Amino acid sequence: MAHPRVTNSLSSTTTISLFCNHHNPNNQKKPFVLLPIRACPCRPRPSQSLILHKATPSSYFFSNCKPLLRFTRRTGASPPPRVIGQAQPEHLPQSNAEGEDVLLKPQVSQLRNRIVFGLAIGITVGGVVLAGGWVFAVAMAAAVFTGAREYFELVRSHGITEGMTPPPRYVSRVCSVACALLPLYIMYRGHIDVSVTSAAFVLAMALLLQRGSPRFAQLSSAIFGLFYCGYLPCFWVKLRCGLAAPALNTRIGATWPVLLGGQAHWTVGLVATLISISSIIAADTFAFLGGKVFGRTPLTNISPKKTWEGTIIGFCGCIVTSVVLSKIFSWPMSLSSSIALGVLNFFGSVFGDLTESMIKRDAGVKDSGSLIPGHGGVLDRVDSYVFTGALAYSFVKTFLPLYGV
Repeated sequence: MAHPRVTNSLSSTTTISLFCNHHNPNNQKKPFVLLPIRACPCRPRPSQSLILHKATPSSYFFSNCKPLLRFTRRTGASPPPRVIGQAQPEHLPQSNAEGEDVLLKPQVSQLRNRIVFGLAIGITVGGVVLAGGWVFAVAMAAAVFTGAREYFELVRSHGITEGMTPPPRYVSRVCSVACALLPLYIMYRGHIDVSVTSAAFVLAMALLLQRGSPRFAQLSSAIFGLFYCGYLPCFWVKLRCGLAAPALNTRIGATWPVLLGGQAHWTVGLVATLISISSIIAADTFAFLGGKVFGRTPLTNISPKKTWEGTIIGFCGCIVTSVVLSKIFSWPMSLSSSIALGVLNFFGSVFGDLTESMIKRDAGVKDSGSLIPGHGGVLDRVDSYVFTGALAYSFVKTFLPLYGV
């Protein structure tokens, strides 16, 4: 057989023509066709192999044709042609170190995003809490609206809709808007019971006027969304802005600039809000670190990663933080009151977290959203705060004489 004559370079993507005179009595040049085959999975970089087959006028391919030459085209420099049957050097797999680096890169990136965005959120929330007033109410309304939208997306997920009928989208939008308006209404009116009752009536009316047959599951999920995403967060507005009695014994208030409100700016509501938020952060942090180091016994099937050891360490961290901050702010004056406030904050954070974990577990999702890189959605960040605002406000309002001053 005559040597093949290649008209184009292998590095080009144009057609490669090869001719052969073997068994050709009329001395006609018959072309061979190059067929791509799948790249070898053991190669360290993408490649594409070409196999040479013979074509005839009667049939585009011989059914029993065999490959004559194999050419490989890769990104970058093109290697020389290789003859089929020739021993080829083995491609060694990637080392374990390289594989571990590939696996660790996403984890390091996620941890970096979690730290960066966590610090940014903490600084922003601290400024909003210190500002108070309409700034705090507007920020709460924005968080409530986003959390309500995430809640109804979870209710509409495949895992939950298998057992119930979700509310229509326009009902979920009405509920989200109602939840966002509640903090603003309570900020300037202060009547939380009347506002929630009116919102529930509007929500039920919107559901009953839908086309088709309304379902009780639609009403129950919508009313719970109003309670969970709207009613409970409003107690943070009541706590921060409603308890306006000055914390007279707070040393920080004595040195607070007059342009920023002076000592009158440091109210019982501000101090109680700072202690509650700091206690919840301490509980989550100590529980996470304690579970990583000492965690052995699962706490509940709702959240398999939570352990009894981490929960106990988180409880201790929450109590210590509450007591230390109460000494710094000189509020509340009683040690037993500061311990009781820490206990309420801890249990409120734990059961708030488990409640959201139960919803996500039924929905079959890991995070409620993807708004915050490294953290998930808004509900993933505020789940520990949903119940604690109501517990802290009720404790200060009901059980502390003179608001603990």
